[in-house]
Formats: sequence, C-alpha cells, structure tokens
Amino acid sequence: MRGMEFAELAAFAAIAEHRSFAKAATRLGVTRSTLSQNLRSLEERLGVRLMNRTTRSVALTEAGERLLARVQPALGELASAVNQIRETRHDPAGLIRLVVQPPVATFLMGPILGQFLTRYPGVRLDVAVIEMPDDIVKGGFDAGIRMGEQIERDMIAVRVMEQPRFLVVASPQYLARFGTPTTPRDLQLRIERTRCAGLAARPL
Repeated sequence: MRGMEFAELAAFAAIAEHRSFAKAATRLGVTRSTLSQNLRSLEERLGVRLMNRTTRSVALTEAGERLLARVQPALGELASAVNQIRETRHDPAGLIRLVVQPPVATFLMGPILGQFLTRYPGVRLDVAVIEMPDDIVKGGFDAGIRMGEQIERDMIAVRVMEQPRFLVVASPQYLARFGTPTTPRDLQLRIERTRCAGLAARPL
C-alpha cells in the first residue's frame, strides 16, 4: 500500500467514525480541504461512492459500510502497533545484539552491562566478544562497544564510561625483593634478571 492510499483510507475511517469532516480533520491534524480531497481521491480510485454528504450531515453508503467494516480493524491494529513501539521509549524491551572488542570485554563489559540490565530489565542481550567488524550493521549487530580512538566518523557514538585509569600493583614481597619500579622498563629488567638467576641456579 502506497502512502497516499493509506492517507485516503485513514481519512475515510476518521470521517465515518465522527460523521463530521471538521472533527475528523482535527483528529488527523490536517485541513478539511485535505480531508475532502483524500475522500474524493479514494472514491475515484475505487469507482464507487462511499459517503453521502451535505453541509450538515455525513452518511455512509452500503459500499462505505462494507469498506469501513474491513478497514477500521486494520487501522486499529496499526495504531496499536505504533503506540506499542512509542512506549518503548520509556520502558525499553526486546533483544539487542551487541558486539564487544575482547580487551573491552575483559576489563569493562561486566560492570557496564550489569548496570544496564538492572536499569532496563525488559531488555535481553546477545553479546558477541569478537574483533570489531568494519560494519557492525552489516554484521547483524545493533550496537558495539569499542575503544574510543577506533570509532569511524560516520558512526553515532555515545560514551558509556569515563576515561579508564590504569594502576600498577605489586605484592609487598615483590617490592621488598626488587624495589619499586619507576618505568615499565624496570619491570622487564627484573623479569629478565629473575630468569637468568633461575638458569644459573640449575644443576648441571
């Protein structure tokens, strides 16, 4: 069904329900002239008269009664479907297919997705922890979580957390044995020295 055909049928159903062009126009948010044109176009396309109208009254013909009986339930179902989707703005529900980069999944996915599911219990997640595809939509995903520097310009990006902080931790025994490192290179040197000491201590 083309958009104009839907507009014609919606106009016809609204006029039939209210028995008034003025009330139907107010309900649909269009002018009375637009409503009249839609009805005339529908009648011309079907080749039958659907309504008898005067300046004071509107009445359905037999053909109009038959058409209304079929069209009204269908339009009601469409309106119900649209309203149901609108309600998801306030109470999201359904399945979201999410792709997450392995490094992000390891460090960040648990806390973020846990908070999300607590906030939106009606949402179900299907999470794939894989290398990020070039086109997540083509890959069949609704959204993806990746490091910020890898986001393409044509993607819609939303920050899900603040800039992460990284800490270097060590046991008291390690620090007592090797001292406190000041650069990553210090850690590498200590690893190499430990390996060498282990090799030297092996019996021949």
